[in-house]
Amino acid sequence: MMRKLAIVGALLVSVGLGITPLLPAHAITMVDQTKTALSLSKQRSLNDSQVHFVTVPSHYASAANSSGSNTIASNQGSPVTFTTKYLLPIPGYHHQAWGDPQSMAVVGRYLYVVYCPTTWHNRGRLVRFNMAKLTNLKATPQQIQGVYRTKTPVTTQTKAIRAAIKVGPAFTTGHGQSLAYNRKDHQLYMWQDRESAPRIPVSQAGVIQQVNPNSLKPVRLIHFRLKSKSLAVPGGHVLAFDRQGNAYFWTRPNATDVYLYRGHIGRRHVHFHLTSQVLQHGPGTCVQSMAYNPNNNRLYLVADGSIASLPANKLAGNGSLTRGDVKWTHFASKREFEGLSFGDDGQAYLLSNHQPEVLVGSSLNW
Repeated sequence: MMRKLAIVGALLVSVGLGITPLLPAHAITMVDQTKTALSLSKQRSLNDSQVHFVTVPSHYASAANSSGSNTIASNQGSPVTFTTKYLLPIPGYHHQAWGDPQSMAVVGRYLYVVYCPTTWHNRGRLVRFNMAKLTNLKATPQQIQGVYRTKTPVTTQTKAIRAAIKVGPAFTTGHGQSLAYNRKDHQLYMWQDRESAPRIPVSQAGVIQQVNPNSLKPVRLIHFRLKSKSLAVPGGHVLAFDRQGNAYFWTRPNATDVYLYRGHIGRRHVHFHLTSQVLQHGPGTCVQSMAYNPNNNRLYLVADGSIASLPANKLAGNGSLTRGDVKWTHFASKREFEGLSFGDDGQAYLLSNHQPEVLVGSSLNW
């Protein structure tokens, strides 16, 4: 059953928290899916022992150079080095408390970043950076970082950098770590995974929201249940799409294993299948991100300082993953890895917190 609700912006009293005072009224299409959205098949364990589980550090490391270039280099597994491309703005537009970013998506010339300040409690906003304009302006990471600071001189360059950054309105994001771009229908999607506390969902219902890449507002929400037999999942925490529009997410059902889900997100219907393969060795404690590289057709499972990858096409049907299909990369930085995204050419972009920045990878295939 589908219904349309007009979501009218309300005056928010938390101005001190930096929340946009007024969210313009706009209509969101709401879809209630009554049919279950999850199917299962007989599972088998895959001993991917080359992947080493990395425990989340007791304290994340901040960027070594808070206002300069940083490097996050691999020290085990498939080699890749990330170097700073953008130091993200501190503070945000109009001194808004954007907080640490939670996820990102690279789409053509645009970089989309989700900000969900802790004090906003499941709310956040989307900010779009026009990378092509920033490149033409030869904007430095330092200029981008300080573009909204009171002491920054308002020059022609400053105005141009600000014009290359579009700030969206506040909306209900949930935790916010799942922004993903579907190359087949050219839309942005994310889970609305609201939490009462970190990793504790408000409900067992799954909610996917489609976000307009231009208005930076949600335009469609689909409510459903990921339940089949004895397994129930309260939606995903991360999300990725391959070239064909297949959707993926991964979870940690216990201390070590990884479940891989493959499915489809339509306009009125969502369905996911728990794939046959269970990875015996996950990359790490926190399920931080998932990404698809169109250059090598691989999915990347991101934990802090640890990233595993596998071929997307081998999750189809009953699955055909082998131990040799799985790659792994370790980083000794102790940085928090919030997001990973790939350009159409396979260029990797890594989002890290604690002095938030976006870094670019040295390899298109790792």
